[in-house]
Amino acid sequence: MRSHTLAPAPEVRAATRKAARRIVPLVVDPFAHLKFGVTAQRLTAGAMTAGHDSGDPRRPSARPSTYWPLSQAHDQLREHADQCRRNSMSVVDTYRLDGKVAIVTGASSVLGAGLARALADAGADVVLGARHKAQLADVAADVLATGRRALAVQTDVSEPEDCTALAAAAAEAFGRVDVLVNNSGVGRTVPALCASADFRPVADVDPRIVDVDFMGAYWMAQECARVMRPGSSIINVASVLGLMQVFAPQSDHTASKAGVIGLTRNLAQQWTARRGIRVNAVAPGLHSGERPGESPKRSPCRTVPLGRMNQQPELDSSIVFLASAASSHITGVTLPVDAVTTGF
Repeated sequence: MRSHTLAPAPEVRAATRKAARRIVPLVVDPFAHLKFGVTAQRLTAGAMTAGHDSGDPRRPSARPSTYWPLSQAHDQLREHADQCRRNSMSVVDTYRLDGKVAIVTGASSVLGAGLARALADAGADVVLGARHKAQLADVAADVLATGRRALAVQTDVSEPEDCTALAAAAAEAFGRVDVLVNNSGVGRTVPALCASADFRPVADVDPRIVDVDFMGAYWMAQECARVMRPGSSIINVASVLGLMQVFAPQSDHTASKAGVIGLTRNLAQQWTARRGIRVNAVAPGLHSGERPGESPKRSPCRTVPLGRMNQQPELDSSIVFLASAASSHITGVTLPVDAVTTGF
């Protein structure tokens, strides 16, 4: 016997379809609520910024940019999450970086060398960038000792051409770039109204500090984002100086690091939804490598609740965390590694 179903009236069907269009995407596609905002952002950026590389292949750019359609970026992020569930990855496994390629700038410094070794320990091949070629060779040897591959490229991030060359060298040697750690930084301690030995005023802002600390991070992020795939991670090494009242006269360095924190938030807003690239920052406090052998009586860390400086392994773990799938739902944040110094 054939059953008959009473069909709803046409106006009821129309209302149902209209309601479904509003509700269903939020259930089926957890990223759908971002799409309208991103579309509006594209139009606004195109109208307001002439010559800006919006990622749209129809828009001319100084250099070609890999364009990931919004739906494709989201599909790859979901595929990665599904794969993690299928493989029943343990919590510890999510911190692994096997098969990934990481770029570390400022890799010849104590902090940068430690971060490079930590990324290699987690399974990543590491591309090292810094001005000091001899120190880079030593760090590269440490990375190779972990069984991972290493590439050392002499780089001055204050030069845009060097940033382009570093990202290109990584992509050519390893075929991909998955992680960028913007670690390059310089600073000085000079009172804003200080005079030099010949009594000439000292400029309050050193252009090189701004170029290395802020512009270098921006240029490196741009170059790497052009070749990064969805699921990649950019980590900017900022400083607690950009988050709190500082204990030393470092106005140019402080302003640059505060700018890096703002840059982190904005790039995350632009690239996470459209390209699937997460952008985060860490804000270290005083680092033991910066002040070796300093007397505890004179150290500013006397005001730190833990009573000591950051140790290298503590910073290493924060970088590996933000580079790995363990932080796959974290973007646009600045993580202080400072023993709650910024809480006061």
